[in-house]
Amino acid sequence: MLKHLVRLARPRDWAKAVFILLPVPFATQAGEARLDPLVFAMGVVAFCLTSSGVYSLNDVRDAAADRTHPAKRSRPVASGAVSERTAIVWGACLVAAGLAIAAATGLPAVLALLLAYLGLNAFYTLGAKEVPLLDVFLLASGFLIRVLLGCALVDAPPSSWLLLCTLWIALFLAFGKRRADLTRGTGAEQRPQRLGYTTGFLDHAMGIAASLAMLSYSLYGHETGAFVPGRELAGLPFVAFGFLHVLRIAHLDELRDAPVELAWRSRTLQICGTGWALATGWSLGIF
Repeated sequence: MLKHLVRLARPRDWAKAVFILLPVPFATQAGEARLDPLVFAMGVVAFCLTSSGVYSLNDVRDAAADRTHPAKRSRPVASGAVSERTAIVWGACLVAAGLAIAAATGLPAVLALLLAYLGLNAFYTLGAKEVPLLDVFLLASGFLIRVLLGCALVDAPPSSWLLLCTLWIALFLAFGKRRADLTRGTGAEQRPQRLGYTTGFLDHAMGIAASLAMLSYSLYGHETGAFVPGRELAGLPFVAFGFLHVLRIAHLDELRDAPVELAWRSRTLQICGTGWALATGWSLGIF
């Protein structure tokens, strides 16, 4: 049972917490951050637990549809390994633990952001996911909240350029998730087609989001004072390569995993991410 409860919490999705870390090096190098490692770690744990609780509760609501999906039918609730009642209690406990840790940070903004995350997910689950485009923007909002949480945890004002860049990255990821759903095209994944999404539209939307994300990233590099002069765009080639790699897979109609899930098994994206981190550290003057 413990193994199934851990699976229900989807710890692999905690990798999305990298968006919480995103503002830290930029704010630190710009002299705007006040980093308390313990408080920051508490904030990350609080968000991960809260998101796991949301995933558990969502799985209860989606159990019937998941049973018709070739992969999702093995999820703990859909397969019957965990009862719906147990999953609800487990999800509620995870959410309560996350909110309690958030309150313990002593930062009201952290608790407010987690409550906003819960509210947006409830809105999404209870019907907004059936509204075209609104569903994608709500999926993207989760990544924006993570970045805002990172800013709150280091007491740094969120940069407009950072938020704009994050928005387009988040929309790229959300459109990519819908593109993967459409490619699989079974069970609950038929939703994109029901909502009027087509492969052509999603490919164009991903291309637009990728282009604007790279443009925003370039402008951010020039506008912020965190970078060493002459090194501002050192990470851009890795950003461009990552976007183009995912777009190439999508246009080949082989994008069967959401981009975040794809990153777990794509050696190319992992190398690209490592290269970006090293290049960005160099451009920030960290080493």
